[in-house]
Amino acid sequence: MATRTKHLEPQERRVCTAETLATERIGPSFIRVTIGGPDLHDFAPMGYDQWFRLFLPRAQQPGLRLPTVAKDKLWYAQYLEMSSNTRPFIRNYTVRAFRPAGAGRFGTHAEIDIDFVAHGDTGPASTWADRALPGTRIGLLDEGTMYQAPPHTNWSLLAGDESALPAIAGVLRSAPRDLQGAAYIEVPHSEDIQDLDEPTGVRVHWLPRNTPTRRIGTLATEAVCGAHLPGANVYAFVAGEQQLASGIRRHLVRDRGFDKSDITFTGYWRIGIAASS
Repeated sequence: MATRTKHLEPQERRVCTAETLATERIGPSFIRVTIGGPDLHDFAPMGYDQWFRLFLPRAQQPGLRLPTVAKDKLWYAQYLEMSSNTRPFIRNYTVRAFRPAGAGRFGTHAEIDIDFVAHGDTGPASTWADRALPGTRIGLLDEGTMYQAPPHTNWSLLAGDESALPAIAGVLRSAPRDLQGAAYIEVPHSEDIQDLDEPTGVRVHWLPRNTPTRRIGTLATEAVCGAHLPGANVYAFVAGEQQLASGIRRHLVRDRGFDKSDITFTGYWRIGIAASS
């Protein structure tokens, strides 16, 4: 079996800038921030779980310093050369929606919606999203997609917690309308359930915790472990808290006989360590 790359990179990458256009609370646990501007003119939407590095200014920072190159090692080397008080925060996020120039809600330039999990003051990105003002300048470095169903698969399993919801939503929106599969999405509250425009052949299972005492990831893991899955030709995309992602992957390989190459799993964050959202 041919080895697949871990992710599909954009044809061209550069650090571009945008500004905050609007913020909207879209449930108890999510804040949607819309960014846009002329420098997004060549941003190439890839659909699915397209993600990017988001460069956020620090509080009281007079301006936003950004790397000037986009190659993996070079941009990060430039970033590390910045002093700690001028270096921007970097977090990874998913394109929740993209509107090209001329089709935006807030102006004539291209726009990107970004959904942040709201933790209050826990984590710089959540804090920024909660307080973002129109006109705030940010940086963005496109990284492409990770969802890559192999040609021999015809059924997709999607699983994750609230931090993975934007990625799963992007996959379901972009997937062929004849896709077959199931999605297991754990969220903090029943009011966080969203319309995902999923293909008719994909059944979405919403798993609200509805209590702050339940450990994140438990419901999604238990649901996948107890699910009836096809015996072959299944591709799995699992993301979210580290133990959720690694635990479901371990179950699929050890207990279900999945080939590791048929699973894409990503630990976005880890309990006990400040979340990136």
